[in-house]
Amino acid sequence: MKTLKALLLALSALLGTARLTAADEVNLFGWSEYIPQEVLDGFTSETGIKVNFETYASNEELLSKLVAGGGAYDIVQPSDYTAEVMIRRGMLAPLDPAKLPNLRNIGAQFRSLPHDPQGKFTVPYMTGTVGIVVNTEKVKDPIKGYKDVFKEKFKDRLVVLNDNREIVTWALYSLGLSINDITPASLAKARPVVANWVKLVKVFDSDSPKTALLNGDVDIGVVWSGEAALLWNENKKFHYVLPAEGAHMFVDTLCIPASAKNKDAAHKLIDYIMRPEVSKIISDKFPYTNPNLAARKLLTPEQLANPASYPASNTARTFRDIGTAAADIDKLVTDLKSAQ
Repeated sequence: MKTLKALLLALSALLGTARLTAADEVNLFGWSEYIPQEVLDGFTSETGIKVNFETYASNEELLSKLVAGGGAYDIVQPSDYTAEVMIRRGMLAPLDPAKLPNLRNIGAQFRSLPHDPQGKFTVPYMTGTVGIVVNTEKVKDPIKGYKDVFKEKFKDRLVVLNDNREIVTWALYSLGLSINDITPASLAKARPVVANWVKLVKVFDSDSPKTALLNGDVDIGVVWSGEAALLWNENKKFHYVLPAEGAHMFVDTLCIPASAKNKDAAHKLIDYIMRPEVSKIISDKFPYTNPNLAARKLLTPEQLANPASYPASNTARTFRDIGTAAADIDKLVTDLKSAQ
């Protein structure tokens, strides 16, 4: 009887372990067109942990869904200023460095940035800039900044990011105003600039702005640098320019929500992504500026020479949390778009 009882207990424990393994999963909420499926498949193949992947198109969409309790996520991918908001609101769990040995691969210059000074809550995923892409076969004018782009002669030849804060930032830069100290007075000055600019735009697209350029629907874009890098790889006629008035540099991060149910699995996926050979796959597919210096050593000279991925000089500034001014920006741009 004791032997049978022991066998039954052992079998129960074994089945319990099997059920636990089969149920292992991690819920990832990230940017669209940013994480290669082969990375997620490789992680699942190695660990047995299923990755449920849902995407969003803006930081505002991410934050609003989390605030509304619309999803139970284990990893999210906010940009720096949104991560700053989430840290301030207690929405992120502290990371366990002991579970992230590959954190050592991230360059020191990309850690302990203003949004997370002690590096407790965020891991840099990719960085990049927002700049200007010019089809030089179609546009012969010298394009150096925003004022060169938003001209009547280029009406309906422009694609820009469908991102309200970005658009207002370009206007503020063109006026010589702060992009992070947003006041009613500065927004009042930016309003007529934005009003004139949105009338000239043919396509607003944050997901894949390169598509309109590749298809020949437009000739100039203000886009993510990773999109510009893909265009450069496709055809060297697409030149990338960091605007003379000033540019935005973003740091997209990996974080674990405080409410995450699968924190161990989340740490495993984050650490897997930071492996040099895995991070290289991400650079191959989405050639932003990779903060993983060990992964950079695996890139080709051609990849490192891409002017959009690794610009020769970069004085771009990051966004900071601007509090309630974000809603004022959204209202301003939304009103102007609807008035067209």
